Amino acid sequence: MAEAVDYKQIGTRPVRPDGVDKVTGRARFGADLVLPNMIHGKILRSPHAHARIKSIDLSGALEMPGVAAAISGSDFPSVEGGEVGGEGGGTLGDVAKNIMARDKVVYHGHAVAAVAAASVTQAEAALEAIKVEYEVLPPVLDVVKAMEADSVLVDENNYTNLPEKPEKPSNIANIGHLERGNVEEGFEQADLIIEREYKIPMAHQGYIEPHACVASIDETGRGTVWCCTQGHFEFRTMTANLLGKDMADLKFIASEIGGGFGGKTVVYLEPVAALLSEKAGRPVKMTMTREEVFRATGPTSGTVTRVKAGFKNDGTITAAQTWSAFEAGAYAGAPTMPGIMAIYAPYELENFVVDAYDVLVNKPKVAAYRAPGAPQTMHAFECALDEAAIALDMDPLDLRLVNAADEGTQAPYGPKFPPIGFKACLEAAKNHPNYQKPVPEGAGRGVAAGFWFNIGMQSSAEVNINENGTVMVIEGSPDIGGSRASMALMAAETLGVDYDRVRTQVGDTESTGFCNVTGGSRTTFATGMAVTQACEDVIAECKNRVAMTWGLDADQVEWQDGKAVPAPGVNADVQPLSLAEIAGSAAKTGGPIQGRASVNAQGAGASFAINFADLKIDRETGKVDVLSYTAIQDAGKAIHPAYVEGQMQGGAAQGIGWALNEEYIFDEDGVMENAGFLDYRIPVASDLPMIETEIVEVPNPSHPYGVRGVGETPIVAPLAVCSNAASRALGQRLTDLPLSPPNVLAALDG
Repeated sequence: MAEAVDYKQIGTRPVRPDGVDKVTGRARFGADLVLPNMIHGKILRSPHAHARIKSIDLSGALEMPGVAAAISGSDFPSVEGGEVGGEGGGTLGDVAKNIMARDKVVYHGHAVAAVAAASVTQAEAALEAIKVEYEVLPPVLDVVKAMEADSVLVDENNYTNLPEKPEKPSNIANIGHLERGNVEEGFEQADLIIEREYKIPMAHQGYIEPHACVASIDETGRGTVWCCTQGHFEFRTMTANLLGKDMADLKFIASEIGGGFGGKTVVYLEPVAALLSEKAGRPVKMTMTREEVFRATGPTSGTVTRVKAGFKNDGTITAAQTWSAFEAGAYAGAPTMPGIMAIYAPYELENFVVDAYDVLVNKPKVAAYRAPGAPQTMHAFECALDEAAIALDMDPLDLRLVNAADEGTQAPYGPKFPPIGFKACLEAAKNHPNYQKPVPEGAGRGVAAGFWFNIGMQSSAEVNINENGTVMVIEGSPDIGGSRASMALMAAETLGVDYDRVRTQVGDTESTGFCNVTGGSRTTFATGMAVTQACEDVIAECKNRVAMTWGLDADQVEWQDGKAVPAPGVNADVQPLSLAEIAGSAAKTGGPIQGRASVNAQGAGASFAINFADLKIDRETGKVDVLSYTAIQDAGKAIHPAYVEGQMQGGAAQGIGWALNEEYIFDEDGVMENAGFLDYRIPVASDLPMIETEIVEVPNPSHPYGVRGVGETPIVAPLAVCSNAASRALGQRLTDLPLSPPNVLAALDG
């Protein structure tokens, strides 16, 4: 792997390729498409959190003016089992019932029926004409009570996924477990034991663009779907399976996406719009309202986590034990395993056990949210570490340095780490001017680590060389975090051309090879690997063409700085040929020049971070102010540093919002009471200081340019950072989030 000093394109900060279209409004998002003869779809949603559906009568809707189609769950094929894949979690059968209820509704806002009409107004009027008879059941809303043997069951057919099927159904869908060493012996060695329970509520990804799509299915059952998605290939697969279609009959086109953060990795509208379009014989557009987004699309799990941790007087962790209950929503699929894989990952830990429960409750089915599961579990353990640091009178960074994982450390989930940057992040934090400043009077400084293991998965790319030597990169990863720029930079670096000679396009499902979902911090790593290999394929072809032209063997030609040159020691009276020159004569040497690559990428490099912040609390009002925030993270190699910094700042902003204000509030009937941005309060600019960033670069040896995915890790640390800072500011331990004024005042009064 080349040293960073050799890079000419990678590590620069070119203007983002989608910037002009987005700031001028030309970019087309999910709801921007208008087709001839298009009609509009709307969904009828359950007014109950838990009820049996006794009957649905669509006849009234079908008689309404302008209505072209109406459907309910009985219009969909029966689908059971089968993993969904991607980041969505759960089974295809669960997704089928989630997009349209069958025999039961299991959360308030659950889709019950849908109509398509000439206008949105007519469609909404038709919904009111649908008659649904319910048998209302008591909802299950508390995750701990849901685990009790006598709890009302969300799904009477749910049996805990164990080697031997349990005798009775329950609300516990899955149990995750990891352990090592002897925990009891570890606790016996401890000079200090911290034991607490921590609670975090459900929170939404908060993307600004609601879900939207347009489906146009013809008389043969074939057609095209345009949608805002993090993975149009997987949306195609899910939709085809849910509708009983051949995926080759469906073309999916990814629009620009106004935020996803994991929440746009599973279908909600697409199969419904496609079925309505097929029945109506016309294109159907569907767009969720903000209220629908909150009520019926996946938030992340609320959790209750109990941690017991033992420490020696020098800060060494002797043992750790964790129990965590994750709200799955109404269908299985809470991110329990990622959560328990992450909780201890930054540390050398000989004795530990961690159990996590995937628990059904009458709330929306959860979806991925940026490092799914890790912010919740790591919040608990990082808070315990901070409490230990106070008790041991240690600097919280020093306590983490005593225990920090390094190259060769065995991760809690199995493999040994290759070179990693956690210690480098800790040292950078200790030396950072913001950490060396005194804590402002009346404030508290919180420290916490972040981690995400990152994933690889499948990606494809094609690189076409135009006649003038410009480069066209076609790949299938929707751009949610700057991937078009990073692909262009890696292509430019590999080919030895300037960045402005490269264009990147996200192809539809018929224009490029299969790519897994943009998620898990995999895109720059895995799709970048495919792009790099496709460029190497181009270089090999160019060398063959030039060798033929020069009368040499291919191994006698080398590629340097975007040009073919004779290899050292080759006696040839020739001039170097640039990519543009080779492409310009391609018609004479064999035709168009292109390269292709498909990878199932292995070796995704784990990403570590350390964050710290100063918070101040008004004891009279309970208001929390973030005075300063600093995020330090190992990116492996920052392909486009401005995008990396943006990921770090964005994750911090989302984590701060979750820590201080964001939560799903349900009444006793399971109705969400704050389903809008007025009452579900995400941070605005005036709530936050400038989030300062420092990029650490410890290259990932498994990637040609040292890349580690950077998108997930930034949201992990902020929850514990805020809890720890607030606890230090008040001089008492705050264990439950959010740190909203009512909750802070209650803690002060309690």
